Amino acid sequence: MKLSDSLHRVGNDIVAVYLIDAPEGVTVIDAGLAGHWTEFLAELDSMGRTLGDVKGLILTHGDSDHIGFAERLRRDYGVPVYVHPADADRAKGGPKPANAKQRMKLGPVLGFFGYSLRKNGLRTTPLTEVVDASPGDTLDLPGSPQIIGMPGHSPGSIAVFVPLVDAVFVGDALTTRDVLTGEVGPQPAPFTDAPDEAIESLTALLPTNATWVLPGHGAPWGGGVAAAVSAVETAAQARA
Repeated sequence: MKLSDSLHRVGNDIVAVYLIDAPEGVTVIDAGLAGHWTEFLAELDSMGRTLGDVKGLILTHGDSDHIGFAERLRRDYGVPVYVHPADADRAKGGPKPANAKQRMKLGPVLGFFGYSLRKNGLRTTPLTEVVDASPGDTLDLPGSPQIIGMPGHSPGSIAVFVPLVDAVFVGDALTTRDVLTGEVGPQPAPFTDAPDEAIESLTALLPTNATWVLPGHGAPWGGGVAAAVSAVETAAQARA
């Protein structure tokens, strides 16, 4: 799915992967589920690109629904995979802490888990090698992605700001569609390790002044980062 001339999405509002198409090559943000591989190849082809044009993959965090085809891309095609050091163990198959009881509705929950099964979500291959991506870094990858620390959803959650496409990729720092309730619009993401810390981290997004806010789950938000952050804060207060 083409969002703009240099910005593409693979997947849907349940689980999403993003591609930055710059003159020097392609940067991938998150790797979704293992079964997104075929859609990923098709999107590259629609862009007139090949796997040889992919210069790096950045993980916003190490959860299984974000690392889907990452090891395949690294192992078989030599593409480096970047992740915050605090989430490296999680990306390599380490445990995720138990979260508090989640808000759920049966239909959306079944839809999320059904989609995950269809996309081989239970057959995720953990990473075996990663490259550090630390807050403040500007990576030497197409689009010159800038790393923003977003602890809360996980200790090593990050956002990725790419000025080339006027977008900040937020992973699960927020969501625009809660996969467990079906509620839409900017709001706190489920399965968050430290919910209060996640809300506090949102202020780090504001200096980007990005138009696009692109979550791992939910529709792309084109209403600007300040409005998105405000909406998430309001939703969090309503649930308190």
